Amino acid sequence: MYEELLGEVGFYRLLLRIDEDLAARARVLGCWRCGKALHVAHFTRKPRGVPAGLGEHYNERFSFCCAGRQCRKRRTCPSLRFLSRKVYLAAVVVLVSALRNGATPRRVRYLQELVGVSQRTILRWRMWWLGVFIQTPFWRAAAGTLLPPVERTQLPTSLLERFTGSPNERLLALLRYLAPISSDPANGSG
Repeated sequence: MYEELLGEVGFYRLLLRIDEDLAARARVLGCWRCGKALHVAHFTRKPRGVPAGLGEHYNERFSFCCAGRQCRKRRTCPSLRFLSRKVYLAAVVVLVSALRNGATPRRVRYLQELVGVSQRTILRWRMWWLGVFIQTPFWRAAAGTLLPPVERTQLPTSLLERFTGSPNERLLALLRYLAPISSDPANGSG
């Protein structure tokens, strides 16, 4: 059921539209430090796991730079497409990690072939969810609001299951939930 989302171009286009909206809102707010206007300073990422047909614009990470000469602070917008500095798209990291929980060796091979991710990378993501992620300021604050608590050893599956709706709606809700860590280095950008 979630495997189909990994290749669903329409879902990824929706994530791009949401990211564009988040970027537009951030630009209207201006510089977080001095309040001046923001100039476009998008940068290109080379994400892995991108389904064919999305185009080069999909690889742009929306970011801005303060127009004030004395400030010049960068504002990288929260994103539903990118999970911090991870090379693979956020949806791929979440879904492959979630599908990995309790997966048979056959399913793991299928996931590897589907998105081109290695077993080593899948294990590294697992360690990120169980180690780095649960130590972030974001998770320490968020975990306290989830009652009953999620099963940490089953992250991100246990978190994905907290949301309701179709698999598409659940994944979208989880990516929205995780968006704050996509632009804050203190929240697990390793």
